[in-house]
Amino acid sequence: MESSYISCRGALADAAGLMETYGDDAGFEAAARAHASRDAGNVSRFCHWRQIERVIATLASDEVVGTVH
Repeated sequence: MESSYISCRGALADAAGLMETYGDDAGFEAAARAHASRDAGNVSRFCHWRQIERVIATLASDEVVGTVH
């Protein structure tokens, strides 16, 4: 798995909030929000929610990513 880019603290907070509220379905909720933003023509929010979807996948994974010291 590639490492995810987190643009700001708010993005991590959004991911953590979805994980707390939706549990295992948090990634699906982020994807639904991304699709709704795309359908509304809001490219910026579409990209935001797609990023959140990737961050959730990274946080939920047990796989070690990056260098281990």
